[in-house]
Amino acid sequence: MFDAGGRYVITFFAANLPKFASNNRASGTTDENKAIVTGSLAHFGTYTVNEADKSFTFHIENATFPNWDKTEQKRAFGISDDELKYTTPVATAGGTATLIWKRAK
Repeated sequence: MFDAGGRYVITFFAANLPKFASNNRASGTTDENKAIVTGSLAHFGTYTVNEADKSFTFHIENATFPNWDKTEQKRAFGISDDELKYTTPVATAGGTATLIWKRAK
């Protein structure tokens, strides 16, 4: 979610995250915890848009990947019809990640 005041929160998670057998997130198994960590990411903070170079920057306050806490992440973007597309050049699990957001109707 992005607001007009320049704040945002983003939460990504895989559709197939496992349920914890113990029904307690503090006592997940090694495999359950690994699946959750590799299958989810959230961060929040402020953002700025640079229309001249078609980029935006996340000014991350906190993230579920702590290495991103208090960092800035710049992303080039493209807009086509009702889609915003950008690529994360160094994803938190390695490689790159391309994200496509569609405008809600």
